[in-house]
Amino acid sequence: MTAAACSHTVTGTAQRAQSDPADPNRSYGYVDDRCGLLVDSTVQEILGADNVVRPYSGAVCQYVLSRKTQPEPGPDEGQESGAGPAMIDVVFSWFETGTLQREREVAEQREATITDTVIERQQAFLARRDVTGAACSATAAAGSGVLSWWVQFRGKQDGDPCKDAEKLLSRTLQSEL
Repeated sequence: MTAAACSHTVTGTAQRAQSDPADPNRSYGYVDDRCGLLVDSTVQEILGADNVVRPYSGAVCQYVLSRKTQPEPGPDEGQESGAGPAMIDVVFSWFETGTLQREREVAEQREATITDTVIERQQAFLARRDVTGAACSATAAAGSGVLSWWVQFRGKQDGDPCKDAEKLLSRTLQSEL
């Protein structure tokens, strides 16, 4: 018995499947004492911080968080030097009519290291730029615009702020589902 087969070549480039866009009428700004759909205690929990202060809220929300650090050995044996808490600066922004491409261009102009990624089924990118501390933003299109969470470990050049920025963006996008 012989079976006939056929083949067909398709031209083009395979594209990753994308989820439906988020609700274009969704407000991600400061609503009901939340920024990016997250309350302060959620931001604190995600970042493992001991304290959180939000000095500014609106389409851009600013946070200052602190984590207790392990004491560092002092110059004399058995003595500890006060390392103090590790300070973390966080900014959430929602540009209601922004585009992912525009935000990428801005990050490139600032000489950030760009990494493409997918967060909660949304095209996104991470932009790492360590100037006054290890810093990274995670940005994705959402609703009619663009969401971004930026995290900086103040005065430190080590650590992975991209991981924390990605966690915050993921939680915001999960809140949308």
